[in-house]
Amino acid sequence: MVRRYRAGAIGDTGHVDASGAYLGFDMGHGLHLPFKDLPNVDMVAVADRDEAGRLRGRHDAGAARAYADFHDMLTRERLDVVAICSRQAVRHEAMILAAVEAGCHVFVDKPFTTDLASADRIISACDAKGVKLAIAYQSRYIEPFLTARAMVKRGEIGRLLSMHGRVKEDHRGGGEDVICCGVHITDVMRMFAGDPRWVFGTITVNGRPMAPADAYEPADRNGLVAGDASNAMYGFDEGVVGYLTTTRDLHVRGERWGITLVGTEATLSIRFFNDHCSMSKLKISRSGHVPEEGGVFVPLDIAPEPVPPGSPPIDTGYPPLRGNRQAVWDLLCAAEENRDPLASGRDGRWSLEMALGIYASHLAGRRLPLPLADRRHPLGDTQPMRFERVAN
Repeated sequence: MVRRYRAGAIGDTGHVDASGAYLGFDMGHGLHLPFKDLPNVDMVAVADRDEAGRLRGRHDAGAARAYADFHDMLTRERLDVVAICSRQAVRHEAMILAAVEAGCHVFVDKPFTTDLASADRIISACDAKGVKLAIAYQSRYIEPFLTARAMVKRGEIGRLLSMHGRVKEDHRGGGEDVICCGVHITDVMRMFAGDPRWVFGTITVNGRPMAPADAYEPADRNGLVAGDASNAMYGFDEGVVGYLTTTRDLHVRGERWGITLVGTEATLSIRFFNDHCSMSKLKISRSGHVPEEGGVFVPLDIAPEPVPPGSPPIDTGYPPLRGNRQAVWDLLCAAEENRDPLASGRDGRWSLEMALGIYASHLAGRRLPLPLADRRHPLGDTQPMRFERVAN
C-alpha cells in the first residue's frame, strides 16, 4: 500500500431499540475494530452521541480521539475512510452521505440502506465524489467460502444446478430474517451464479397470504418487513435457480443458516457460524441419493484465510472479525487501484434488490424481472433518520 490512511468510525450507541438494547459500538458487528491492526492506517477518531459508548468505542478501536457528533469528527479530522457501525439501516444514508461529502471511503454494515431509491442515491453520490463504498459481506473475503467458490469454478461438483439458502429462522423468521441476515445469502448466491434475472416470492402470516397491512418496523430498523414465513425463487443464467426460505422458530431443530449448492456430480453445504468463535463449515456429499433425501456429507478441513500483509494474527474463528479486517484492507486497495471493492455498494444494492423483490413479487402475484423497475419499498416508506448536530 502506497500511502497512509486516516480512519474513523461512527457509532450509534445512544440509540436504543424497543427492547432497550444498545445498537452502536456496543451491539454492532465490530466494524470499528479492523483499522488498528492494518499497516499504513492510523485509527484517528470515533464518534458516538452516548458518552459510555463513545469511550468504549475509542478504547476498543485504539482511536486517538472521540467525538459526540460525527459531523464534527468529519469536519475536523480530515479522514480518508470511515466505518458506519450502526446496525440500523434506516440511519445509514445520512451517515454515509455525510462521510462521502467529506471525501471519505466508506465501510458500512448490512443492509446498507432500506430501499432501492436510497441505494441509488448513495451509489450516485459515491460515484460523483470518486469514493469507494464497501458493504460488510464478510463471506466475500474468508474461508470456507473462498474454497467453495474455487471448487465450483473448477467443476468439482459438476455443473451447478441449484442453490438452496436458509436464514437463521429464529424469532425473526420470515421477512425480518430476510432483510437482517438473508441478504448475506443472496449475496453469496451472486458469488456463485452472477446476477439473477427474475424473482418469484410468496410470504405468509400464520399460514395466510401476507397483506400490506401486515407490515411492521422491526427492532433493528432495517425498513418495513412482514411475514413469519418467506419463500423465494431466483432465476440465474445457464438455468441455475436459487431458493431462499425462512420460517419463524425453526431454529430449535438445529443449525439453519447457510446455503447448499447442488451440482450434477456432488453437493456442497455451507453452514454459517453458530457462535462467536467458530468458522463456518463446509461439507461435501457425493451420494447417489437425490438431494431431498440427504446423503452422507463429509466435512472439509479448511484453514483460515491469510491475514492482510503486515497484519497480526487473529486469535478467533469468528467470521465477522476476520472478514471485516479483510474487507477494510480490500477497500483501501480498491481505492489505490481504482476498482470496486469485492463487496461494493452495487453488490449491496443487488442483495437488497433480491430481498425486496420477494415482497414485490408476492404483492404482484407473479414472477418479476430484476432489477426491479419500481425503486420504492414494496411495503411503503420508512421515514429516513435525520441527525441534528450535538450542542457543544
